[in-house]
Amino acid sequence: MTAIERLWEEWTLPIRDALHYADGRSYALTPAAPTGFTVLAPFDLDATLEDDPSWVSSVDGLTVADLGERGLLWAGEGSYGSEGFLARLTTGHALLWAVFFAESNPFDRIRVSENVATFRSTLGIEIAVDIDDPRRWER
Repeated sequence: MTAIERLWEEWTLPIRDALHYADGRSYALTPAAPTGFTVLAPFDLDATLEDDPSWVSSVDGLTVADLGERGLLWAGEGSYGSEGFLARLTTGHALLWAVFFAESNPFDRIRVSENVATFRSTLGIEIAVDIDDPRRWER
């Protein structure tokens, strides 16, 4: 089990603008207007958590989009008012990928059109992603 899967079992995510895949890959992100983000360098989540295991935020879902047999999209808030997350899960709620933003505010709306999901935060930030692989939609 990867570090991100262990964190997800406890409903927590690392406090860093980042994209995490269940297979253990993690990438730093920077938000990019109007509807996306730029993927930056990969980083070692295990090493980061070893340096500071408390570097996590509890997450709570505020909205869900059911993808049927393809699983679901889930989005919401972190421990602090400024944090937001988006995630794709299997039908059994196992993590496929998750994105965390420290300054987005909670995401409370999801709109799905074909293979693209648009997540909207209470701050009005919209993030559009390819639901199969968010890196394909980077701006």
